[in-house]
Amino acid sequence: MNIIPLRVALAQVNVTVGDLQNNTQTILACMQRAYKAEAHLVCFPELALTGYPPEDLLLKPGFVAANLHKLHEIVLASEQFPGLTTIVGFVDRNHDIYNAAAVIHDGKLAGVYHKHYLPNYGVFDENRYFQSGTEAPIFLIHGIHVGINICEDIWYPTGPLPRQAHAGAEVIININGSPYHAGKGSVREEMISTRAADNAVIIAYLNMIGGQDELVFDGGSMVFNEQGALIARARSFDKDMLIVDLDTASVFRTRLHDPRRRQERWCVNIADVPVIPVDNTPLKAPTHNNHIVLAAPQRIEPKQERLAEIYAALVLGTRDYVAKNGFKKVLIGLSGGIDSALVATIAADALGPENVTGISMPSGYSSEHSKSDAQELATNLGITYLTIPIEETFRTSLHMMEPALGTDYPGLAAENLQARIRGNILMTISNHSGALVLTTGNKSEMATGYSTLYGDMAGGFAVLKDVLKTIVFELCIYRNSRGAQPVIPPAIIDKPPSAELRPDQMDTDSLPPYSELDPILRAYVEDDRSFEEMLAMGFKRETVERVMRLVDMSEYKRRQAPPGIKITPRAFGRDRRLPITNRYREGK
Repeated sequence: MNIIPLRVALAQVNVTVGDLQNNTQTILACMQRAYKAEAHLVCFPELALTGYPPEDLLLKPGFVAANLHKLHEIVLASEQFPGLTTIVGFVDRNHDIYNAAAVIHDGKLAGVYHKHYLPNYGVFDENRYFQSGTEAPIFLIHGIHVGINICEDIWYPTGPLPRQAHAGAEVIININGSPYHAGKGSVREEMISTRAADNAVIIAYLNMIGGQDELVFDGGSMVFNEQGALIARARSFDKDMLIVDLDTASVFRTRLHDPRRRQERWCVNIADVPVIPVDNTPLKAPTHNNHIVLAAPQRIEPKQERLAEIYAALVLGTRDYVAKNGFKKVLIGLSGGIDSALVATIAADALGPENVTGISMPSGYSSEHSKSDAQELATNLGITYLTIPIEETFRTSLHMMEPALGTDYPGLAAENLQARIRGNILMTISNHSGALVLTTGNKSEMATGYSTLYGDMAGGFAVLKDVLKTIVFELCIYRNSRGAQPVIPPAIIDKPPSAELRPDQMDTDSLPPYSELDPILRAYVEDDRSFEEMLAMGFKRETVERVMRLVDMSEYKRRQAPPGIKITPRAFGRDRRLPITNRYREGK
């Protein structure tokens, strides 16, 4: 029974899909840092070497081979860190390919674990690429039995974890590429606590951080003891290295004295759980100022409240999408409305105000307060601000198209023409400057088609694509609460939403009030509620029918929209895949 704790370093890194060279350098730098901290074991997230998810890069044999070459580099470099065991996610190839974890020690590849459960729902397509693993080995590290599994494996109560624990594992390392959505952190904590207590095992849960296309990985790596108590947690939405001293002796005591368990259950003689020796040397206690340290203080970072974590996800997702795709600056059309105000604020927080340009493009229908509100916002944020009026271009365009449109005012087509002129301006400046255009539409608009193709939908990244309008208001109020003075002018938050494409226009002319619309969208889009279920929830029949019709008819628009950050369990795009050509209408 060990009285010296096992020191584990959880490297919560931000890697980039396909950037094998820099991902390798990140891993090696963290190995060095863990070695200096006298860790016995350093762990990296799921597919940390390739980035997650690599998608159809996995169908390229050269990509898989290059990842294996980089793994070999890491194995050779591990000789520089004697006594340190490294666990790193990579793509293994053995007749087929596997989502795998390598166990590396003193210049050797000591073993490999293959992921068992391959998620094939929502944003996940792992069955498309990988073969499932079948073995659940235990690795003997300094006399301590350590089980390793990957992400989805831990969500199943009958998966590899109980096999490893019941075969004698005192510690389980679970490496993850688990994308964020609001509230998911609490669900993870409850599940991991349950697995730890049910199996009398210490669980170290490691997640990556960073943005990858629509996905944001939120970190929040954590450790639970064998009684299901949280003993350490890393920062969320930030790189971190969580170093934890694990008291494996307490696992033995719990299993010995808990009357619900029989000690003979916890043995290492289960035939289908091989024990692979990695390092047979006794544990060496870390030192500080030449004094032995039996256990360092554990760190538990505070959890963020709901709006804070959503805002942090939007900032991180925007920053990484811009930077990882080689951009430095962004453009935003500033209307003086709440959506563009929030996008500009997120962009300034993510990239620095010096890298953000807001462009006001007023027409004859733009109110004076909208123009002044946009100017005030830009001043508060410290971003570059330009004004390019579109009225002359709009009137000239209408005159130019009279042979096709006639001389009567063309109504909706004229409204959309204004949006398309603005889109042309933004994309032309983007083409000239190399800055990325951030669109400003929210999920409520994307759901109902209250947007203009090649107009306000034109751009490279849709920051608010998964944010309902009511949440936009909440986020603006939250962001203003963070400083001594509000950065988003209160007038922007207080005024009724309007596209200002015709006289006295309001959003409620075309849509139900957002307080009615958003709960129906949440039920229909995010929760897959049926027509009858939504009526039973108390929604008005005519409003439900109207909203469902708008959502179903707008699929063709959403297919042409730029990618945007996922913050809910069901985002448009990979989460929700419906045919464009589709005559099925529920409730009819």
